[in-house]
Amino acid sequence: MTKPMPLSDFTRLPPAHSAHVVDGLAGAIDSVAERAKPSHVFLRYGWFAAALEAYGGHARTLIVERDGAPVLALPFTGFGPPVLKLAAIPGCYWPFRSFPVRGSVQAGAFDAALVGLAGAINALRIGPVYDGDVAVEPMLAAARAKGWAVLSRFVADSFVLDIAAARSEGAWPRTSTLKKNRFHEKHLADHGVLDWGFVHGDRWNAAAFAALADVENASWIADRTDGGDAKFTAAGHGKFWRAAAADPIIAEMMWAAVLRIDGAPAAFSFDLNAGDLKYAIANSYAPAVAKHSPGKLLYYRNLVRGIADGITRVDWGAGDSGYKRTIGSVQGPAIRDWLLVRPGAPALIAKALAGFWQRSGNRPFDGAPRDR
Repeated sequence: MTKPMPLSDFTRLPPAHSAHVVDGLAGAIDSVAERAKPSHVFLRYGWFAAALEAYGGHARTLIVERDGAPVLALPFTGFGPPVLKLAAIPGCYWPFRSFPVRGSVQAGAFDAALVGLAGAINALRIGPVYDGDVAVEPMLAAARAKGWAVLSRFVADSFVLDIAAARSEGAWPRTSTLKKNRFHEKHLADHGVLDWGFVHGDRWNAAAFAALADVENASWIADRTDGGDAKFTAAGHGKFWRAAAADPIIAEMMWAAVLRIDGAPAAFSFDLNAGDLKYAIANSYAPAVAKHSPGKLLYYRNLVRGIADGITRVDWGAGDSGYKRTIGSVQGPAIRDWLLVRPGAPALIAKALAGFWQRSGNRPFDGAPRDR
């Protein structure tokens, strides 16, 4: 009688990846996001649904599975003339536009993703997104290896604060900083009773969002711009954040520090907390109390609370670097827009037009090259 071969004698085949595109936003997005790196766990179904509700568009979702389990989910919407078959990842610019992948995802998943995309679109815009993004970097490498045209344009430099490193060198915030802050708080109190509070999780409601919008409507944003960049007003991106908060997991990550004076909102700082990382999304204050630095006072309080909650890093994103450097931040990864164009005639055309795409971006403030 022949003995059966032990399992150890069999050579296990490598996991098989398969890709398919479904109409609409797929429920698999959440199952992938829940196993993504902490920096990307907010890229949930509710995040992309909020983008569609706020900015419009019809989504499809590319799903890559390994041995039947979803490991990558990439929602995309069309833009431009339909005949060109151009697509982009929906979302909000803050903190970035990427897609979720499982933390253990293998290179073969990105090869499969490109096969799936090539059957549905001619080009995919990804971004703005940071250099080193855990989902985008391997996608770019796979695209280059498969003959896709990969075009980039510089958007901005980011700024990051390593709180853990700062605290390893001594007390942070410094005693001198806290002393100056107490001085300003004393004079700020001349305007009325100060109330420093926080909003997150199930405390997000219509009144909470309205308070942030009131501050923005009274700030320089409404006075000096068309208000389109405001995060919480009707003219800005208020519809997105209100819709995103409908997902309780995202709502728990959304964090606002709010200063009220005699009960009226006077300043806020709004962040997205992802593990030990805090994405600084927006801050604003009422001009009437500007000379007492309410924004800075509020954000130091916010950071002290963040330290107590386990925050060790702050991603300040792009924009004015003055106050960010003052608080201790340094230049971080570049932020870029990427365009991936499938092999063949589309890639040849894209390479011929690469210069136009690159020049449509921004120039670094210091003039140093940021090409990739």
